[in-house]
Amino acid sequence: MGIKGLTKLLADDAPKAMKAQRLESYFGRRIAVDASMSICQLLVVVGRKGTQMLTNEAGEVTSHLQGMFYQTIRLLEAGIKPVYVFDGPPPDLKKQELAKRFLKRADASEELAVAIVSQNNVDIEKFSKTTVKVTQQHNEDCKRLLRLIGVPVVEAPSEAEGERAALCKAGKVYAVASKDMDSLTFGALIFLCHLMDPSSRKVPEMHLDMDQSIDLCILSGCDYRESIRGIGGLTALKLIHQHGSIESRGASYALILFPDLYQIPDNWPYSEARVLFKEPIVSMEEKPEIKWTTPNEEGLISFLVNENGFNIDRVMKAIEKIKAAKHESSQGWETPGNIAKEPTNKISRAGGAKKKK
Repeated sequence: MGIKGLTKLLADDAPKAMKAQRLESYFGRRIAVDASMSICQLLVVVGRKGTQMLTNEAGEVTSHLQGMFYQTIRLLEAGIKPVYVFDGPPPDLKKQELAKRFLKRADASEELAVAIVSQNNVDIEKFSKTTVKVTQQHNEDCKRLLRLIGVPVVEAPSEAEGERAALCKAGKVYAVASKDMDSLTFGALIFLCHLMDPSSRKVPEMHLDMDQSIDLCILSGCDYRESIRGIGGLTALKLIHQHGSIESRGASYALILFPDLYQIPDNWPYSEARVLFKEPIVSMEEKPEIKWTTPNEEGLISFLVNENGFNIDRVMKAIEKIKAAKHESSQGWETPGNIAKEPTNKISRAGGAKKKK
């Protein structure tokens, strides 16, 4: 879910700081990609119509495989060197939020069943999207596919957002790509939102240091604690600008003196959330092994064509595209300019919010 309203807040606060860039402008860059978010979006959009999804002859869903295959080829053809980062077990502080999502999905499933009986196509389309869930099998399918393509897979020990940010801060990748804005809160130096769109923008200057940025995101609403009714992005920004932090004397009084406006939930764990953002559970390896290799042609044909019913001619053409893309851009992938600079703990270092229309 990420940080509630952060994209709009950043875009509205300083629109002149935005800069549009084409996908190809990241030629030669190592980009850590949000695997779970990508798979979820692919399950929603690739070959889906209502409750129907792409399947193989055995009836197994293949939307994620087809989408991941051609999405990755597009990145490679643009000269980008992707690293897909997958989630590990969530921290305890997030379990309450996950339980809420489970209940919402269950409610959506009931609404979907009603829509199917009444043949309400609008509601069928709406609730079928809401009920889409990334399973462990979807993840394992995509990991296998990516390894056969020759693209590295990183399995985070906990949340992928923290792992991607750690890779970026360590200079292992140039930027992180996701629609989940909490990558910024974990300290990613460069953040690309809507990487597959034709343009992206730099995030505006907010005049906050990293600690204040984290407090802003906690107040705005994140995965680790309940939202405070009446506080959205703009109010959170005003409070942080005015008082400096959540627990400062002024900020505390501002929240307590207006109970009708700001009712703080019981056991509101803002300090624990702050620790998770500043010290996420990430790989302890100083130099994690991240390698891009040539595609395993025989393995791809066996997996996609023989096991999942893909068209052999299309797969062969796609493999040739992968090989050509890797060969063409190989000279630019390992240049010193690909390595991210040292962190400055400024949110203005990040980039990539989607452009408003």
